[in-house]
Amino acid sequence: MIENIRLSFQGIWSHKMRSFLTMLGIIIGIASIIAIVSTIKGTSEQIKEDLIGSGNNTVNISLYYGDSTYDMDYGMGGGTPPLLTPEQKEEVLELDSVENATFFYGRTYSGSVYYQNISFNGGKINGIDLNFLDTCGYRVQSGRGFVQKDYDELHKVALVDRSAAETLFSGEDPVGKIIEVGSEPFTVVGVVQQNEDYLPNIENVSQFFEYYQTVMGTVMIPSRCWPMVFKFDEPENAIIRANSTDNMSTAGNAAAKVLNQYLSTGSGSEESGNKYEYRADDVMERVKNLQKLSESTNQQLIWIASISLLVGGIGVMNIMLVSVTERTKEIGLKKAIGARKKTILFQFLTEAAVLTSIGGLIGVALGIALSKVVSRLSGSPTAISIPAIIGSVMFSMLIGVIFGLLPSVKASNLNPIDALRSE
Repeated sequence: MIENIRLSFQGIWSHKMRSFLTMLGIIIGIASIIAIVSTIKGTSEQIKEDLIGSGNNTVNISLYYGDSTYDMDYGMGGGTPPLLTPEQKEEVLELDSVENATFFYGRTYSGSVYYQNISFNGGKINGIDLNFLDTCGYRVQSGRGFVQKDYDELHKVALVDRSAAETLFSGEDPVGKIIEVGSEPFTVVGVVQQNEDYLPNIENVSQFFEYYQTVMGTVMIPSRCWPMVFKFDEPENAIIRANSTDNMSTAGNAAAKVLNQYLSTGSGSEESGNKYEYRADDVMERVKNLQKLSESTNQQLIWIASISLLVGGIGVMNIMLVSVTERTKEIGLKKAIGARKKTILFQFLTEAAVLTSIGGLIGVALGIALSKVVSRLSGSPTAISIPAIIGSVMFSMLIGVIFGLLPSVKASNLNPIDALRSE
């Protein structure tokens, strides 16, 4: 085998231009496929980051009344909203695919928050548990976060994120300042900021308005203090963090199922569809649908690029037939001194495989360079696929074996006497 490979390189090198032109179809086909696959993978990763951020793995689970999310600000009716039990929360935290979970109260209308005469309109206020900051990727920038003592002793303390701090305090240090939440005084003990990995990319106006509440900021108080402000029991929503991005849908649906186990329909009517239900925001399903749409379009381009591989394979077959004709006397001499048919067969098969493998390697290098150029010129993301590279090289070798088979069989079947007499 090593001797066959050495002879193959020797033959290719002795006809450099002819060998290069033979490999050209393989090079173009492999380069095109690598560039397209890299673009597909890069686009798929960009879609994922645009919708869920860069690997935060969090899933929102919201209470619905009928087909709409339940919002206490609008008094949607349907009887008394169901409340979560400590047992349900523990069961969610014990799910295999759930890494962490938080249960919180939330209002999207926060006109009840004031600092002096400044109203915090347009942001959010949340009543959070001790898991909230960790689950949602917040870090404390100044001051401190909440501690267990704040919950046990019902301390009226608050956290603000950086956006809320700028809105309410206009550049002043918020730590130690007193704000009013529903006429109750709360002392700001810390400023928090969410990690960039937890923020979706906002690239247009529609995405800005989708995340408008996040941009305007959030004020947080301990969940035990929530009834002091709003005076009655409210249902909680949940956010879970899955142990991997691929498990987000599974973890979200499993958690929602646990939360729905003990829900009653209240005075809502099942016939009219007015009933309470926790639903997971299945972002990964949206990601997969968009990725499939992108991939289905690009699959057509891959098939078109594959045509050049077919053309390249025919070129390999043609040049190998020429090589057999040129080396007829050499083949006859080898057979005359005892070379077997399979020895001749493997020699020419090896030469064809080496020729296309070199073309495949050059095509891979060109494809990677081409994908980088396309990314720079168009601004579209790319991601190099190692399996695609390995598969392309193996496929190019397979092309050599398939299209080199006919010339190799022809060479191995030559009659040694006729071969030696050929001119």
